Amino acid sequence: MSEQIETPQSAPTGLWKAVTVDLAHTIRFYSRLPVPALPWEQNAHALPDFPRLVRVLPVAGLILGTLPALTLAFSQALSLGPWLSATLAVAVAALTTGAFHEDGLADTADSFGGSTRERRLEIMRDSRIGSFGASALFLALLLRIGALASLATVAGWHVGVVAVLITASLSRTVGLMPLVFLPPARIDGAAYAVGQPSRESFWFAAGLAGLIAILLGMIGNLPPSGIALMIVLSGLTGWGFIRLSQKHLGGQTGDIAGATQQVAEIAALIGLLTAVQA
Repeated sequence: MSEQIETPQSAPTGLWKAVTVDLAHTIRFYSRLPVPALPWEQNAHALPDFPRLVRVLPVAGLILGTLPALTLAFSQALSLGPWLSATLAVAVAALTTGAFHEDGLADTADSFGGSTRERRLEIMRDSRIGSFGASALFLALLLRIGALASLATVAGWHVGVVAVLITASLSRTVGLMPLVFLPPARIDGAAYAVGQPSRESFWFAAGLAGLIAILLGMIGNLPPSGIALMIVLSGLTGWGFIRLSQKHLGGQTGDIAGATQQVAEIAALIGLLTAVQA
């Protein structure tokens, strides 16, 4: 039996329909949420045109942050305490995506055990988790939970809720940076298969993510310095991973993008926490 290869779905006519289809594809790509097929979709399960989806990623990230944010709010309303509430919120975030980004962080950390570029790429493809990956995953979860719990304690639960929404959008946009500014490290990986986003699309997404952060920050009464630190520190994380990936692999992979998202989220949360305590 011959193998059928799916082709990327073309955009439907009409701006609104095209945007909603792109959002649906982006949420399916980045999460395990059961997004139903839209009436005007030609093939809901076609290979997504990833470079086209970049422009709506900040909004899709915001949508994906809704469940963790609501979890944090409801947990605090039930007086479960900041640490348990933050743990439940981070757990829901990981379940929503199927630990999509966490897996990239673990694989990236494990690759540091390789002595050559080829060995590092081989380690990143290994489904098993090593000591570097386990340590990175544990520390990342602890830092995310600790930062959220501290925000809820110092500034109130509503600040934590707004922070979850902002970082869900901002960190996923920053996670695109290695994919945009570096070539794929291999020609048979997922990052190569989905296509490389254009820099113009990325800067549009970055501007949209920054606008979302500013608007949500104003609604949540976050200090302007906190909003600025979230944007700046997460952006610096992206540039840091570009440099690291270039030196470490000579290019980028999907795992690098996942690791970038995780560290960018941590950096943004700690930046906001620093500002609210000043």
